[in-house]
Amino acid sequence: MIKRLLSIKPYSIDFGLLVLRLSAGILMLTHGMPKLMNFADRMDRFSDPYGLSSPVSLSLAVFAEVFCSIFLALGLFTRLSLIPLMFTMFTVVFIIHANDPFSKQELGLLYLLPYITLFFTGPGKYSIDKLLFNK
Repeated sequence: MIKRLLSIKPYSIDFGLLVLRLSAGILMLTHGMPKLMNFADRMDRFSDPYGLSSPVSLSLAVFAEVFCSIFLALGLFTRLSLIPLMFTMFTVVFIIHANDPFSKQELGLLYLLPYITLFFTGPGKYSIDKLLFNK
């Protein structure tokens, strides 16, 4: 029984990737929606680590956190949608909160690590990418 419980079948790996993709995508979507809904209030005081301007930096964060998260959850253009998400979380952890205690960096890392994992593994067979591109 224990051997059966611990054995990993291919479908369980794909189901695990589905759970990881959905959880990372939906949770980040709920994190990004307040930025989109309160865009006008936040655009003048949003962090601008690359000198692009606060509104542009906020727009890029909203693009990643809302739109790319939707693509991630759906498994549509998964690896492409992960690039802005990884870049955003890398910026949050290693630039915005670089000098802060670990407790401020932790949430960004908890997003970044699943994104990196999914970038290397791909979305799995329960994805739109699989349906469209048979990958």
